[in-house]
Amino acid sequence: MHNDTNISEMLTNEKRKPSCKVWIEYEGKPILGKGGAEILEAIKKEKSISKAARKTGMSYRYVWNYVAKMEKVLREPVVQTHKGGRAGGGGAKLTKLGESLLKEYRRVEGYVGEVLGDEEHWEAVGLKISARNWLKGIVKEVKKGPVTAKVKIEIETPVVVTALISREAVEELDIKLGDKVEAVIKATEVMVAKERE
Repeated sequence: MHNDTNISEMLTNEKRKPSCKVWIEYEGKPILGKGGAEILEAIKKEKSISKAARKTGMSYRYVWNYVAKMEKVLREPVVQTHKGGRAGGGGAKLTKLGESLLKEYRRVEGYVGEVLGDEEHWEAVGLKISARNWLKGIVKEVKKGPVTAKVKIEIETPVVVTALISREAVEELDIKLGDKVEAVIKATEVMVAKERE
């Protein structure tokens, strides 16, 4: 049994970091997690289920069953296979759905990993935010490009800050002219936050 001092030391251990697992669900059923994403990635690169199984260190049967289970839940193919002829063995490739699932998983995984590893983000969501890097203002201009979007914010001081953020972030936050937002200034970039209504 630990005494109070040891428990306190354990809770403030600097080596401890937040962690989580990401998976995609369909109709409440999990269809794609880390292992599944590795399988789809390997099939995409190797163009073969047997080669993908070898690359991931999994059995052919396990990989095949994993894909079959996904397709049963989705009621649509994730991997398209073709039989080999005299010239050689068969092959496999991801369908549009398979490509889409893998892309979505990697996007969410990357975003979550970035947030979990971003100490400034944790400060921003309630721990140690300081006045010098949290500025409230009004959106004065939104220009959407193919990948990024330019958001011009007039700070209440008044100062205008221009942030280059992803187009996806602008659409997820539904940022439009006249919105009240907060510019969270990091060392190398300006993030944009908006209160949920």
